[in-house]
Amino acid sequence: MRIDLHTHSTASDGTDTPAELVRNAAAAGLDVVALTDHDTVGGHAEARAALPAGLTLITGAELSCRLDGVSLHMLAYLFDPEEPELARERELVRDDRVPRAQGMVGKLRDLGVPLTWEQVARIAGDGAVGRPHIATALVDLGVVPSVSDAFTSEWLANDGRAYVEKHELDPFDAIRLVKAAGGVTVFAHPLAVKRGSCVPESAIAELAAAGLDGIEVDHMDHDAPTRARLRGMAAELGLLTTGSSDYHGSRKTCRLGEYTTDPEIYGEIVRRATGAFPVPGTGG
Repeated sequence: MRIDLHTHSTASDGTDTPAELVRNAAAAGLDVVALTDHDTVGGHAEARAALPAGLTLITGAELSCRLDGVSLHMLAYLFDPEEPELARERELVRDDRVPRAQGMVGKLRDLGVPLTWEQVARIAGDGAVGRPHIATALVDLGVVPSVSDAFTSEWLANDGRAYVEKHELDPFDAIRLVKAAGGVTVFAHPLAVKRGSCVPESAIAELAAAGLDGIEVDHMDHDAPTRARLRGMAAELGLLTTGSSDYHGSRKTCRLGEYTTDPEIYGEIVRRATGAFPVPGTGG
């Protein structure tokens, strides 16, 4: 089985619609794909309706969190999307995305970048607006050569000149809320230092003690020594280890299925979940 547990669609900051994403996942030879848009489940219904035969959909979301001033992302799988407390927190994060993005546009204009909110809003469309949309606008303007080049201290990284904070969950609350909704939590790209500051490894141990299920190890932003260190940490802490593409369509260079999750780990995630179940494709 080929299993990719971290992808994004136009419901947040990907460039494939949810229907295109599941069709592309099948074409890439995947057996299982998780749709984990940022702080939203808005793409799940379309993905279900278009799910090709032979492909299983894992419903999920990537939750925006912050610990001691450091942003981090928590992948949540197979939770009940109607659970009210978790739904309320997702809504708070989503509602803060527009004023936050507008603030970053303002900072960029102060830095001499001729960017308008209308440009960013057009790129975001109906998706949950975020930094990748602003980064795409910077590419279009010729300010940076690629989206990844916008995520530096010069521009949009967590310590960047144009960075603006947004409402984010405490990760311990995120774990509690996802578990209460019957879901499973995996810390996304925990040591992706190229994105900015990362939480210390001691914090990962504290999150594990609070009920974190796993950490994303095989990811484009982790080099080989980092992956080895994370595998050792996971073994010590009793955490599951996943691998995923973090696919965003044409917005990033990663390909669907570029990194995958071991079938036994996938089976354990499904076993632990009680809020929702994998959706088998029927040729929609």
